[in-house]
Amino acid sequence: MAGAGYRPDARRRQVLQFCDMKVSITINGSVHSHDVEPRTLLVHYIREHAHLTGTNIGCDTSSCGACTVHLDGEAVKSCTILAAQADGGSVTTIEGLSKNGEMHPMQKAFMDNHGLQCGFCTPGMVMAAIGLLNENPAPTEDDVRLGLEGNLCRCTGYHNIVKSVLAAAQK
Repeated sequence: MAGAGYRPDARRRQVLQFCDMKVSITINGSVHSHDVEPRTLLVHYIREHAHLTGTNIGCDTSSCGACTVHLDGEAVKSCTILAAQADGGSVTTIEGLSKNGEMHPMQKAFMDNHGLQCGFCTPGMVMAAIGLLNENPAPTEDDVRLGLEGNLCRCTGYHNIVKSVLAAAQK
């Protein structure tokens, strides 16, 4: 039984602070080191600690792909990875794609081929598409559709997204 003055929230904060761990991740070429709870997801680390909000949180269940980033060169859904698992790793987000003010060819292809509407899924879709082309530089339309099946877009029929990826593959 809790006595007078017992404050479970204060006790929880003390326990969680005691359990924090130092995580250091290179994000878009800059090292970010922060004390975080061991259960902190990579997507939350990117948004809340690195203050990069291009990586979206869509579902927290790995169903939509809006949180896709590259971890050590591989496209991953950052809502399925703990920040602690990425400790010492290198992450590229949508913000890290442009170089010298020039859009990445995939970003340009999405723009040129109208591969977006509301834009919510676009960062994750672009990151997944780059991952796809890294694995298969000359995909067929079916390859693109299969490769992006873990990324959802609620606005389009995917036609222009597929068209965008195929156009980027030609560059």
